[in-house]
Amino acid sequence: MPLPREIRGVRRRGKYIVFALDQGFLVFHLRMTGQLVLEGSPAEGARAVFALDEGFLSFVDRRRLATAEYSRELRLELGPEPRGDLSWLPWALKGSRRPIKLWLMDQKNIAGIGNIYAAEILFSAGIDPRRPANSLRSNEVRRLMEAIPAVLEAAIAHRGTTFSDYRDASGSPGGFQELLRVYQRAGELCPRCGTPIERIELGGRGTYFCPRCQK
Repeated sequence: MPLPREIRGVRRRGKYIVFALDQGFLVFHLRMTGQLVLEGSPAEGARAVFALDEGFLSFVDRRRLATAEYSRELRLELGPEPRGDLSWLPWALKGSRRPIKLWLMDQKNIAGIGNIYAAEILFSAGIDPRRPANSLRSNEVRRLMEAIPAVLEAAIAHRGTTFSDYRDASGSPGGFQELLRVYQRAGELCPRCGTPIERIELGGRGTYFCPRCQK
């Protein structure tokens, strides 16, 4: 029988959910399909179930893309958080010729920005996702620094984005998908200028943008 462990704290680091235990860490990465569900009984089809003093925490992932790992030490190679001080961003961008969307999605550059939110951030900032990171002018970097926390805060306020599998800890879907302006809106009209939204492949990921608004 597994020994009982005390949960000392729970926090997010980038896209990871970290449970600090009395001994070691339990680290989850939910990816596109994973769920952590807190209920009075184990969830159906759970890959792992953790019995708490009150209720059960179920790790559910029917497509088996998410990960759960226990480690004695927390070792996550991640860049700075996107909702903190971004004064370092202009200098970091100058050192890279990668397309700005791929730069934003690289967790070693900045932690926690995925495909959906990178597309929405760049639309909000009016920046073409294909632009080399070091080509951004000072006013564009300033808009990017404003858009990053604004988009993420709005997504958090609406409890995330649900297209199929994502649910919060209470089992409820997110609501930010109703506010997406470019992601998965190819062929629809840009909410700013009326130009049809385009979809391209960038780094093997579907990338959505307005060819008129995003320069």
